[in-house]
Amino acid sequence: MKNGVKEKEEYLECLWGMKEQKSISMDCFKNNINQKFDEKILDDLVSDGFANILNQGKDVVLTENGEARAREIIRAHRIGERLLYDVFGEEFEEGACEFEHIKAMDIVDSICTLLGHPRECPHGRPIPEGKCCKLSAKTAHNMVAHLTDLEIGKTAKIAYIECRDDSRMHKLNGLQIRPGTFVKLHQRYPCYVLECEGANIALDEDIVSNIRIWLHSSEKNNNKKDV
Repeated sequence: MKNGVKEKEEYLECLWGMKEQKSISMDCFKNNINQKFDEKILDDLVSDGFANILNQGKDVVLTENGEARAREIIRAHRIGERLLYDVFGEEFEEGACEFEHIKAMDIVDSICTLLGHPRECPHGRPIPEGKCCKLSAKTAHNMVAHLTDLEIGKTAKIAYIECRDDSRMHKLNGLQIRPGTFVKLHQRYPCYVLECEGANIALDEDIVSNIRIWLHSSEKNNNKKDV
């Protein structure tokens, strides 16, 4: 790419988001970019071989090369969100926007491995798989489990939380239910009762199903859902 790499990567990120929404409309693209839209940047992406303009300017799509680069940007961004939220417990959007411009994918893969190869960002959007995920798919699956799969009376450490609702995420955080804390499952029905930081908390299954836990190898055969 030429000058304005950061701006071009933001355009690629936007086009990837449209791809997830199954949209190729130029009007949709301009609306998503909003005041940042600059026709010259889009022209540069076309000349660089990262985007194509179709149907007399009505549609815009990623090329194969553009999709590959956008995939890296999105992966880095969403891994960055998980890192900032799960490890540091901080607001993640601003920091993740900087994280997405990392060019060394081995660093992103190392962080992904550290986090247990999460499949979704905190907002519930899919994280594109990296080489580390494909090589360690079975191991990663065995390392992280749903809290709903924990055996009653067992304790586990929260790995991460998948939640599309920011208010729900903040509610869980206020209850001290956050990555790195330990929870003990006391009850499943009529609602889930968890012990966390010395307090018993009652939660509906749809909330508990968003919580992922670290599953130690010694517990793998014990942590099965009660019938």
